[in-house]
Amino acid sequence: MAKSTQKWPGPEYHVQTVFRAPLAYVFSWCTDYDPDDARRERDHYARRIIRRAGRRVVFEDLADSGGGWSWSRFTVSLLPPDHWHCESVGSHRDLTLDYHLTPLPGDRTRLDLRWKRRRTALGEGRLSKRTVERATTAGWRHFAHELEKDYRRSRTGRGR
Repeated sequence: MAKSTQKWPGPEYHVQTVFRAPLAYVFSWCTDYDPDDARRERDHYARRIIRRAGRRVVFEDLADSGGGWSWSRFTVSLLPPDHWHCESVGSHRDLTLDYHLTPLPGDRTRLDLRWKRRRTALGEGRLSKRTVERATTAGWRHFAHELEKDYRRSRTGRGR
């Protein structure tokens, strides 16, 4: 796991999600960075893919935060077969994130996501660690539901 999260101030956030799909499928699905990801997370943002080259993906998300637009640029380093690292700068917060997949019995895969965040000058009031982790867990549960539907379809030949 990358060491970059250790040099940031504040708490380290952590969530886990289990997918009913094998590791290779989960890695590929989670790192395809599709503009339709907002729908899969049941969130509202627009995603623009800037660049895909080798094991690096750069994309931007734009969302209406209620108090104006929130913009973020993500630079992702893919580290197959089981992890990836992301650095993000944005109008309201900067992030450093590490994703790690672990195979589980029965063609299941656990995702461990650890990250740190810091507000920028436009960032709103401080959110509790529990609030941030709950919101992130909810997004990943929606994402897992969509991933598992696509996996079941792929096994019957209907794919994503």
